Amino acid sequence: MTLPLDDVLVVDLSRALAGPHAAMMLGDLGARVIKVESETGDDTRGWGPPFVGPEDDTVSTYYLSCNRNKESIVLDLKSDDGREVLARLLERADVLVENFRPGVLDRLGFGEDRVRELNPRLVQLSISGFGHDGPEGGRAGYDQIAQGEAGLMSLTGPDRDNPTRVGVPIGDLLAGMYGAYGVVAALHERDRTGRGTVVRTSLLAAIVGVHAFQGTRYTVAGEVPRASGNHHPSISPYGLFRCAEGDVQIAVGSEGLWRKLAAEFDLPVDDPRFATNADRVAHREEVIAMVDAAFADLGYDVLMPRLAAAGIPAGEVRTLDRVYEWDQTRSQGLVVEVDHPVLGPVELPGPPLRWFDAAGERRRDTHLAPPALGEHSDAIRAWLDES
Repeated sequence: MTLPLDDVLVVDLSRALAGPHAAMMLGDLGARVIKVESETGDDTRGWGPPFVGPEDDTVSTYYLSCNRNKESIVLDLKSDDGREVLARLLERADVLVENFRPGVLDRLGFGEDRVRELNPRLVQLSISGFGHDGPEGGRAGYDQIAQGEAGLMSLTGPDRDNPTRVGVPIGDLLAGMYGAYGVVAALHERDRTGRGTVVRTSLLAAIVGVHAFQGTRYTVAGEVPRASGNHHPSISPYGLFRCAEGDVQIAVGSEGLWRKLAAEFDLPVDDPRFATNADRVAHREEVIAMVDAAFADLGYDVLMPRLAAAGIPAGEVRTLDRVYEWDQTRSQGLVVEVDHPVLGPVELPGPPLRWFDAAGERRRDTHLAPPALGEHSDAIRAWLDES
């Protein structure tokens, strides 16, 4: 069955996470993605532990997380042969993905002008750490540094004195997502203009782009938001509470839900301290203590059905083993099995989008395993010679 980007060829020159994640998203949508690697391979091939597989041919699970649905070719871009093969790939490609520091591609002989000469229809996605221009445009970009510089760590953690990084490299992932979104828009524009374009984003831009209401708290209201732990800074009660078996989260996002929660657990709904959401935010610690006390003697098997019956959005706090074993996760195609050239059949986290035809049939049931280093070098060179 066809997929939205079945007719798109992507050349992926990126390493680490932001660029590879963008290219993987395009591959999930059906694009043919050719990953160009040096003889030592993508940096993430060496990021671990954990490593899995035979002792003489181990595989990084980090690498496996961001390179499904790709082919791999090894090229030395400092050699005449490597540059010649890359030029031939770019002549045929629809998209180039790269996340070199600004200026590196120019030194390799593939600056924007040269790439445009090779292929005027090429869409180029370029991801940097802090932007391609501006007073700090040349800075190296690593996720945790960007989380700090872009303000995210100041919003995350138990309190203002303990800035905390998000548990995944969210700046890299968001930059990849924004990048893939920009590529799809540029391909659509190319259908109208016949010309490619350059799409740029950065870890800084991606994180600032998701500040959401925290951003406007400062830009409009002049407030500097700080970390508020596991409770929402503007809604109460909304966050993590304790019950007899551990943690439960509730989201009481309206006055109607507050009244339902209060009725179900005999909370003082008419107390003027809790009359409105603004009142409850002002008395957040009292609200937290009150809800914790109401839940303290209840196990999940009692508490969760009562919350559901009252119409209160709620959930447990799952460890990843429980997430991937959960029937709901698997029902959404979020675990896929691939046949890896070294590891054999393995399960990977799956793509977050699913596509269906008019009859309701899923349009993609199989995926390519993240490739071994240079696994497709000979086949890609043969294809170039034939085409």
